[in-house]
Amino acid sequence: MGAVLTGVAGALATFRAGDTAGAAELAGQSGTRLGAELATYLGSAGSGPVYDQPAGFTAFIRGGGNVPLYERLSDELAARYDRLRPDALLDLGCGDGLAVVPALSRARFRPARIDLVEPSEALLDQAEVPGAQRFATTAQGFLATHGSTWNLAQSTFALQSIRPDDRADVLRSLCPRTERLLLAEFDVPAYDEGSPAHLRSLAERYERGVAEYGDQASLVAQGFLLPVLLGLVAGADRTNWEHPAADWAAQLDTAGFTDVTVTPLVDYWWSPAVLITARGSQPG
Repeated sequence: MGAVLTGVAGALATFRAGDTAGAAELAGQSGTRLGAELATYLGSAGSGPVYDQPAGFTAFIRGGGNVPLYERLSDELAARYDRLRPDALLDLGCGDGLAVVPALSRARFRPARIDLVEPSEALLDQAEVPGAQRFATTAQGFLATHGSTWNLAQSTFALQSIRPDDRADVLRSLCPRTERLLLAEFDVPAYDEGSPAHLRSLAERYERGVAEYGDQASLVAQGFLLPVLLGLVAGADRTNWEHPAADWAAQLDTAGFTDVTVTPLVDYWWSPAVLITARGSQPG
């Protein structure tokens, strides 16, 4: 690797090399909360697919830095509903409605048709949007089988969960079917994946993230954060493919969207959150 990594970063490097037992030992010796949680996780069978077992995800998304993040995001969405007055709204990857539900309640204008798409049926069932059409499927599956169009489409921290090639297909399919798109994502730093700098950065940022959850730190770490982290490190069971904001904008441009703008939302332990807006080619 060209550099000797210690602590959690060293454990991540060891895990990436295929030595799970060695990674657990190094993590346990790190003296950090993240290291202790990582040692426990690696010493067990883990918690399985993170979005199919929503307890850890729900605790994560409704606590820590996500509280001010979603407050700001919902305010921004509500302001755009009022300004754009979309008759039809699509939310791709709505989760349990943490962004869209308060946004709708704060807006003066309510779309006549609201389509909610979320692959986790357990999360979708919790989204309290009366009258919404619900589709327990992926964005890819939904767009391939439903021919609707929308005045406004949104996705809040969800498109990162789609592999880049598949995401490109989603964006190309969506562009001619929506007038506008709102995309909330993170402006992550650019690293060579698996490099010493990348692994150190992951260890530092995830340590900050775990520390935000107090009594629920173990639930959040074991049920959500660590599966995501190890997927980023080793590639197997990966659930997130994130990029700098400039790369997100470039992907939208390639898919045919125009007038792409990036607006800062809040600083966040993982990386700054941004709201990206773009114009699709569906006639207004």
